[in-house]
Parts: sequence; C-alpha cells; structure tokens
Amino acid sequence: MTAFAYLSDSRFLKAPALEPGHTWAVAGIAWDGSTTNRPGARLGPRAIRQASHMLCDGIHPHFGTSPLGRLGDAGDLALPNTGIERMREALVPLVEPLMAAHRMAWLGGDHSITLPLLQAYRRQLGRPLAVIHFDAHCDTWSDHFGEPSGHGTWVWEAFQQGLVEPSCFVQIGIRSAGEAAAVRYVADQGGRIFTSRELRGLESPTQLAPVLAEIRHRLAAAGHPPLYLSLDIDCLDPAFAPGTGTPEPGGLSSNQVLSLLEELGDLPFVGMDCVEVSPPFDHAELTSQAAAAFVWTWLCGQCRQSGQSGQSAGTDIR
Repeated sequence: MTAFAYLSDSRFLKAPALEPGHTWAVAGIAWDGSTTNRPGARLGPRAIRQASHMLCDGIHPHFGTSPLGRLGDAGDLALPNTGIERMREALVPLVEPLMAAHRMAWLGGDHSITLPLLQAYRRQLGRPLAVIHFDAHCDTWSDHFGEPSGHGTWVWEAFQQGLVEPSCFVQIGIRSAGEAAAVRYVADQGGRIFTSRELRGLESPTQLAPVLAEIRHRLAAAGHPPLYLSLDIDCLDPAFAPGTGTPEPGGLSSNQVLSLLEELGDLPFVGMDCVEVSPPFDHAELTSQAAAAFVWTWLCGQCRQSGQSGQSAGTDIR
C-alpha cells in the first residue's frame, strides 16, 4: 500500500518533471504515520506545490532570481504507509540517487522523515552535518510515547547516531512544554537553542544580526561542515500557520523566518526539508503559502549562492 498519488499537473512552481540535468529538485515524502496530534501532513506536498503557483514569475524579490530552468520535480516518492520502519527502508533507495545528482528540497510529511534523510546524507558526504532546525518543539525525546522512533525523536536519534556536528546544531523558535532534559538537550551537547521568547520583537536582518553572526561563527569554528536545513512549519505562530499537527502559540512570524532564510542564503546548503504542513487544518491556505514561500526562498538563495541562476524574468507561472 503506497502513499497518495502524485498529481503530474501540479508541480512545484510548475517546473518540469525531474531530469538528470537539473541542478535543483523537489520531491514529496507524503508520510504522516508518526503524527501525535492532528494527522494530515501526508497531504502537505500537494498543498505546498499548489500554493507555489501563486509565486508570480518565480522571480524572488530579494535574490532577483528563480530556480526555473534548473529545477525539476520528482513527484511524491512511492512509499508504504504501514509503519515507520517499512517507510524508512523504502525511502533510502529512493532518496540516495536523488541526493547524488541534485540539490534537494524535500516536502513532508511529518518530521520523522528527517532522520533517514540525515542518515543518507551522512553516508554520502562521509562526515556529520551542521543543521539549522526551525521548530516549536525540541524533538529530542528518547522515545515516541513508548515506541523507539517518531517525529519527536529524530534530533535525539541524530545525535546518538553521530549524524550531526553537535556545535553546529542550531534550533530556532523552540517554545513547547517538555521535560527539562529534553528541552536543554541540544544546548547540553554543545549546540545552540534560540527560543521563540529570545527572538520576540526581532524581525529585520539588523535586529537578527547577533543570531546570524553566531550561526556563522559556529560553522566557521567547526570548519564549515556540510549544512542542512530542516524547517518544521509549526515554528510559526498559529496565526501564520494554523494548518499543522501540533500548533504552539507564541511562535515566529513569517517575517522572522524569511529574514533568516534570506540572510543565510549565501551559505552552501546540501539540502533542506519543509515538514508538518497539514492542509485539513489550514485556513485560507495560510500554512501552505508560507511553506511554499520558504522553500522558494531557499531555492533562490541557493541559485544566487552557486551562481547557477535559472530564469531571471518574464515567465508567468500562475
């Protein structure tokens, strides 16, 4: 039994189907079998793609470029939805060739998809990764309500398995309730947690300059390990993203996330994921619109950083 079918007429930015020559690629991982509250994230990839069609011309207002012309959409990966281990076993042989050939943006799905992605990147790159992790939740629990793995354990598992560089693991937007040991876990391992409370009132690049400087300092001090972005849409306040499984009041604004993504756009990320968009609980497509804008911003930043921009004007994708 496989996840929901991919709609071929609804690709991200209406990009073509993925081909070997594309530099950047999008793929959906339509799995939400680890959701602990409200399900529906398996429908996230489809909603994010549909929302991306509102990005007029695909030309980013800050980066002045678009991934179109070098971007392909691999569709939703065909995965079993019978259990997390079966899903992860099926996922690995599908993602590894994509990682080897393209710079990937993965559309989730719940946050349990990030662990196998990090495992695959760790094998491919031969060293632990730096991770920038936007989230309301620390995801550092050592079990998933009695089960060994889930969408709230992936950070703890990644540390335990040596997938990440501890000093270069940065969490942004954390604010949920939790046991003290779990909430402090990343900091106790040498990483950095920027809580939502710490970031209140800081939206512009100037206001966020200390955050940006610390991230860059940590990456440089560790010799610039390969960098990955994992963006849980519930990092946003529910006012900006009601369509998610575990909303937490007091979150980040869309402006804050965009400022951070734009200012970090010159860093050479190896990949990213955007997870936990749950369309059944969305209102006016607020959540999927935010997710599409974040993925698009990341792609455009990487286009500019690499010097391999796609189309720069004149193609209406609406």
